Amino acid sequence: MKIKTVKEKEQEGFEKMKNTFHYKNKMAAPKMVKVVLSVGTGTSIKKEKNKNDAIMDRLMKITGQKGALRGAKKSIASFKVRLHDPIGVVTTLRGKRMHSFLEKLINIALPRTKDFRGISTKVVDDIGNMTIGVKEHTIFPETADEDIKDVFGFAITLVSTAKTRQEGLEFFKLIGIPFKKEV
Repeated sequence: MKIKTVKEKEQEGFEKMKNTFHYKNKMAAPKMVKVVLSVGTGTSIKKEKNKNDAIMDRLMKITGQKGALRGAKKSIASFKVRLHDPIGVVTTLRGKRMHSFLEKLINIALPRTKDFRGISTKVVDDIGNMTIGVKEHTIFPETADEDIKDVFGFAITLVSTAKTRQEGLEFFKLIGIPFKKEV
């Protein structure tokens, strides 16, 4: 018995969703566009000069793609932040890297999360995208051997072509996202 990949499940989505959402052709069915991983490092860069580099290195191990530094959009004196100070790291995945990351997230990382009971359905927004917060980056096997002292969390945004929340929810269930059981 062959286990289906996320890409194969995505292609089968048309057949399973066409009656519910009245699709006329395969191009109308939702597809994954990109996956965005973002880490907010804040102003801790002033204390530790190499923190952003360490975070970028670990994100590169997790995703297979180097992240980009993001700067502050405006100065905020009370937070001691100046315009264009580095305050975060972002990585955008598309194509093969996106699909392999989704496989790893669904089959390996999420089940390794402590006390994991499923993802709430509230994380799917009104336009069919989904944002998951990960508290510790150590749930990914590539980073398990590193120092535990610099654990950081990040947000994973799954962007799809779904047009409504209901369509997005059904699509994410089809590709294998483990949602909490409704009581």
